[in-house]
Amino acid sequence: MAAKKESLAERKKRAGRIVAGLHKLYPDADCALEHKSALQLLVATILSAQSTDETVNKVTPILFARFPSAKALGGADREEVESIIYQTGFFRQKAKSIQNASAMIEERFSGQVPDTMDDLVQLPGVARKTANVILGTWFKKNEGVVVDTHVGRLAVRLGLAWTGRNEKDAVRIENDLMEILSRKEWTFAGHALIWHGRRVCSARKPDCQGCTLNKLCPSAFSFDGTVTGKRRPARTAAKKKPAAPPKSAAGRRAASKR
Repeated sequence: MAAKKESLAERKKRAGRIVAGLHKLYPDADCALEHKSALQLLVATILSAQSTDETVNKVTPILFARFPSAKALGGADREEVESIIYQTGFFRQKAKSIQNASAMIEERFSGQVPDTMDDLVQLPGVARKTANVILGTWFKKNEGVVVDTHVGRLAVRLGLAWTGRNEKDAVRIENDLMEILSRKEWTFAGHALIWHGRRVCSARKPDCQGCTLNKLCPSAFSFDGTVTGKRRPARTAAKKKPAAPPKSAAGRRAASKR
């Protein structure tokens, strides 16, 4: 299977089977960032860059309790915002982004987070990936597929992206996924692949043996050096055969002096 070159139709069919498998594994797959509004999700997504969801979920309740609206957050004291979000890393740039985005939301969109791709990407700190999170998770609009590090890695391993694609090339991988996945599955597939990447198909030690998608994965059991994803034994250096003892007396005397 790994060596077989698939047609687009074959890739679509296999992708459909993978998504069906993901539905069985993670029927409730959703965004792990805790939120109660589009604004909260937007801010949390910006804060999640180079951070963990767990850290963001500890910080945002404090931030939103102090600044509950776009107007309040946009006009807040910058140092106070920075001190609250400090744990998420890159806190100065993130504080600038979420405050400028909140101010624009208040001034240009009457305090409401916009629900179109064109409007969202105008907000400071918001690129296509963040916009996809907001549109798919909050507004239930499938405008694209969220491609983070997990999705990029699994898209390449599962053969959902074109052969040879760099797993960090989010734009091309998103286009590949949009081409072969049913549009109604775009948001779910993104969330489910993230869950699968965290729980099963990790970067260094994928659990191929325990993965229920391994029969659909061209990369399954090909990770030499891992513990759970190893098929072939690691190569070991060939043992040298002991040298034959010298036959002559002179040879034996010379060998004894070495």
